[in-house]
Amino acid sequence: MLEVRGLAKRFGPGPPLLAGVNLAVAAGEWCAIVGESGSGKSTLLHIVAGLDRPDAGEVLVDSKPLDYGDDESLALWRRRAVGFVFQAFHLLPYLGVGDNVALPLALLGVAAAEREPRVREALAAVGLEGFGARRPGSLSGGEMQRAAIARALVHRPALVLADEPTGNLDEANAAAVLACLGDAVKRAGAAALMVTHSAMAAGAADRVLRLSHGHLESVR
Repeated sequence: MLEVRGLAKRFGPGPPLLAGVNLAVAAGEWCAIVGESGSGKSTLLHIVAGLDRPDAGEVLVDSKPLDYGDDESLALWRRRAVGFVFQAFHLLPYLGVGDNVALPLALLGVAAAEREPRVREALAAVGLEGFGARRPGSLSGGEMQRAAIARALVHRPALVLADEPTGNLDEANAAAVLACLGDAVKRAGAAALMVTHSAMAAGAADRVLRLSHGHLESVR
């Protein structure tokens, strides 16, 4: 579902941050990337998301290469095909949980009558049945991150990208969120790529790679 071929990126003089990175993630597979701060993990994630441009190489999702020269097409592609899970949740505080989860569907023009059952299904999948009318401020950190996972998957994206999804959670909530993320990815048949500093978070993934000196190496 996701292929990265020969990806290279350099910022200023010195060694490249990414030097011919190759990666393949299958549908339904969850891959974690670990590495030291400044190793290029977030840069790799941003390039895969079409938010940054590589100096060389290409990214393909479902066998279709991203066109980094067309910002409008990239934005439309992200809206349709990518689900994001962030460390900081990024739920809108003035909207209910259900309306937050519905945002990707609304941006895609899905009718309200179709949005409602899909939001209920997405919330049920992360254990938040009946939470639709609540405001994010009334939720625990773990509940907010589970709502963010529901939002990331409600539009059935091909690709899920997670940036330190447990960074703001204690160990118990982190474990629950990781289990929820893994189940949701499998159920959706999405390819998931996560960058993290957490050994526990990485251990929950199907496969772990380390980014070091511009290259990926297998951890397990």
